[in-house]
Amino acid sequence: MNRHATTPSHAAKQDAADAREFDDFARGQDPVLLEAALWATRRSEAMDAATEAQFQAWLGAAPEHATAYDQMAHSTTPAQALPPARIQALRNSLPRRSAPAQRDRPKERSGWLAGLAPFFPQAATAMAAVALVAGGWLGWNHYAGQPTFEKHYATERGQRLDIALPDGSTLQLDAATQADVRLYRDRREVRLAEGQAMFAVQADTAQPFSVFAGPIRVTVVGTRFSVRHTQAGMDAGHTVVAVESGRVRVAPAAPGAQQAQIELTAGQRVTADAAAQLQPVTRFAPASVASWRQGRISFNDTPLREALAELERYGDTRLVLSDPAVGALRLGGSVDLRQLATFTQALPSLLPVRLEPRNGKIEIVARR
Repeated sequence: MNRHATTPSHAAKQDAADAREFDDFARGQDPVLLEAALWATRRSEAMDAATEAQFQAWLGAAPEHATAYDQMAHSTTPAQALPPARIQALRNSLPRRSAPAQRDRPKERSGWLAGLAPFFPQAATAMAAVALVAGGWLGWNHYAGQPTFEKHYATERGQRLDIALPDGSTLQLDAATQADVRLYRDRREVRLAEGQAMFAVQADTAQPFSVFAGPIRVTVVGTRFSVRHTQAGMDAGHTVVAVESGRVRVAPAAPGAQQAQIELTAGQRVTADAAAQLQPVTRFAPASVASWRQGRISFNDTPLREALAELERYGDTRLVLSDPAVGALRLGGSVDLRQLATFTQALPSLLPVRLEPRNGKIEIVARR
């Protein structure tokens, strides 16, 4: 006897295993979706006229067939494009995963499946099963990628806003600040478009908290820190991160960026330029972080033009500059934002300048 003529080949054994696997999987599926997956898989290959006619007849038999086919056609293409390792992993999961049935589940292989068997090679049925699983997998990825909470916050000049987020974290927005908050199932994100904010993050290792500001990404689990990113005033065009308690990681936001990342602890501050280059870390008293929360702004050897631009975030000072040399004069000290008029009156005693009223404004000029 010719042993090779009677011993099943490896391919035949694999086909038989695939058939059993597919039968087990089919019992737990919505029949219409399964038929649609079979047709979508079969039509991705060449079909003869008889098979095409069979497909058209099935498609026109019920309105739900066209809807199911469109859904499965969009699942089959990415499923076939998956790498072999991913396809095998999905096939291995078939006995454990099943889509919710929309009608009674058949206990045995249903008549429609047996009737369609001649139109579907075993490879097509195996890939159809993978497409069903991949469709659910891709659908889950899409589902997981949708935020569970999303809101835009904005403050005007002189306004501050306290925000309690659903995760237990809090934000305090300074004047003239815009921020977008999105909470996802696996992460939390805030995009600070302009202004500055103080963050108190509820610790959750399963959902890291990230703040995107300019070219910088600040990532934490639980801590208190401030982020500033403005186009006017102090540190204009830069991003400043200061930590009150805990730890944060500061890194370029762009994927694949080569710049170094650093970790800050309480009492440390770092500034990044528009190219995400980090300047040397500096130290400060943690209690002084985000002093604007107490209604004060501190200047430390700050050019007068920057100090005035900063104060304009909180109110109309009526102060103007036209002499660059005067604008370059350095200013120090703390200003009460509720007493801007007092600051104006004190300027001539702080710097070699005088005040001249002009057209409803007050021009700061050099003292003669």
